[in-house]
Amino acid sequence: MIKAPSPRTSVLAIAAALVLGGAVLPAAPARAQTQVLNVQDADIRVFIQDVAKSTGTTFIIDPRVKGTVTVASNGPLNRRELFEVFLATLRANNFVATPAGAGAYRIEPSENAARQPSTAGGQFATEVFRLRTLDAASAVDMLKPLIGPQGQVVANPRGGAIVVADYADNVRRIRALLAQVDQDRATVHTVTLTNSSAREIAQVINEIMAAPGADGKSGRGAVAVVAVESSNSVLLRGDADAVQRLLPIITDLDRRAESSDDVRVVFLRHANAEQMLPVLQQLVGQSSASSLGVSARSLGAGRTTNAASSAASTASDPTAPASATGGAQASVARYPGANALIISAPPETQRTLAEVIRQLDIRREQVLVEAIVVEVSDTTAKQLGVQLLLGGSNGTIPFIATNYTNASPSLLPLVAAGASGKPSDGDSTALTSVRDAAISSLLTASGVTSGVVGRSGDALFGAIINAVKKDAGSNLLSTPSIMTLDNEEARILVGQEVPITTGEVLGDSNSNPFRTIQRQNVGVQLEVKPQINAGGGITLFLRQEVSSVKGPVSVGSSELIINKREIETTALVDDGDIVVLGGLLDQQETMSVQRTPLLGDVPGLGALFRSTARERGRTNLMVFIRPRIIRSVEDARNVTAPRYDYMRNLPAMTTPDGDNSLDAVMRDYLNAALPVAPSAAAPAGQK
Repeated sequence: MIKAPSPRTSVLAIAAALVLGGAVLPAAPARAQTQVLNVQDADIRVFIQDVAKSTGTTFIIDPRVKGTVTVASNGPLNRRELFEVFLATLRANNFVATPAGAGAYRIEPSENAARQPSTAGGQFATEVFRLRTLDAASAVDMLKPLIGPQGQVVANPRGGAIVVADYADNVRRIRALLAQVDQDRATVHTVTLTNSSAREIAQVINEIMAAPGADGKSGRGAVAVVAVESSNSVLLRGDADAVQRLLPIITDLDRRAESSDDVRVVFLRHANAEQMLPVLQQLVGQSSASSLGVSARSLGAGRTTNAASSAASTASDPTAPASATGGAQASVARYPGANALIISAPPETQRTLAEVIRQLDIRREQVLVEAIVVEVSDTTAKQLGVQLLLGGSNGTIPFIATNYTNASPSLLPLVAAGASGKPSDGDSTALTSVRDAAISSLLTASGVTSGVVGRSGDALFGAIINAVKKDAGSNLLSTPSIMTLDNEEARILVGQEVPITTGEVLGDSNSNPFRTIQRQNVGVQLEVKPQINAGGGITLFLRQEVSSVKGPVSVGSSELIINKREIETTALVDDGDIVVLGGLLDQQETMSVQRTPLLGDVPGLGALFRSTARERGRTNLMVFIRPRIIRSVEDARNVTAPRYDYMRNLPAMTTPDGDNSLDAVMRDYLNAALPVAPSAAAPAGQK
């Protein structure tokens, strides 16, 4: 640190007190002295020391301040002039004098000066500029070329401000520049259109400004064009001259639309013309009878003829429908050869209908509905029965028998069939019926059946012991799924058509017999109509059915028993969530004992005179549902790819030579790429 000596020992007389950047130099004697400065390759530290003595200023020298200086003046310099030459000499050698407080200065390399604190009024200053209209990042880009190599400029986007650190004179220059640039000179102009669409005009103007030869981005940024659809206006904001250049273009486009033909063809991209036609006809008050095409008057006549015809029609019929603008009549027709609509109306009505079509003709969302039907059942049955019979064929022997309905086969038809002897062609219908009943009784038997049936003379006897223990379990899992558009019904059926007899007429003596049959779908059915709500939920109108053929009602009968599980409901489910729609928990237990009075109660021996049966069944049934909204192509691929991989990885899909059958069909027949989810696909630009 070099301190200034007292006035007595100063080699240069101080002329007067100087204020440099807000720092006050010591007072000088009344008569100022001057000095001619001539330094040749002097050490910079010695030069700083001489200036400190001459100006009475304290300097703190950074250890990195080294080198030589050469300064020559063509005349004597006073104290102020000497200090200014000193600062210029430091700057020429990439050094800077930064105020350090109490009239002292810090001498250091200029590359670090921007990072050092500075007191107000110093030769190197830091200042914060609050921006009113400019963007902070844009202001930094604009000021960087104006900042010296030793300075810095930093943006604060959240605060709308920039921080500039540089020489004080450069900071003052930047302050003046920002005062001129940071002003909102933009003007706002509104153009209300009569014949054209505001959205269409705004799009055309933006494309013109962004086209090559129109200054590219600068052309787009000069004027902002926004369409106000509610008032069919175009809002322009930007430089006044640029806005004025665009106004004649907009006016000319709107004027040309007025003289255009009053018939317009609109091709739809996503919507169905047949479904949209009644909606548009209601807007223009057109009856559905005129939807087959545009009338010859509308196609062959101009605006004047249309207006005259409409006026005449309105005068003759006060209730005649008018267009949306209250002027000439409008008509809308559909062209069956393409998904297109033909609009015959004044330009204002055409614009209104075109805007309605634009908002309705959008890509509709889809919904993938997946259902899971789970049914687990378990049935246990036990039977033990004894049947006895003793009788005679000539009526002299008393008849006695035990017969129980919970035991099979029945003993009575077996004994009757045994007593009837061998079948012959002359047997009566009664004997034939008895033999058929015996056969049916044997066919319904299950478990272990043992017994004896015989005849001794005129005596008939028989005994049957039947014992059964049966366990049956089933596990049914069905997962139907279907994809459909929003608000569109869909149905999937995987099953069979089973014939069901609905009527039979034998006629007199079987002269003209006939039978009516109705075929019924049996299998897995899913019918659904989803409705996507604004909050992301899905309202499902759903019917789920799982049916199967259990078997005939009885042996020898053609009537069938069909098991059916059906649920029909309306539910609100969030996208991707799994909810239970309904279910059944059923448990049944049946026990029956049939016995002969008194004899069936005898311990031990009573087992020959009774029959017991016990059956227990459990059924657990649950139906789950999971809807997923498919909004884009990526969502569809994410759903398709995992299911495709599941099918192709099944062992049955792989041939003995290692080739996959599903992949072969996709590759050789469809000539298509395998479905791959976007997350698993290669990055953009790679194959």
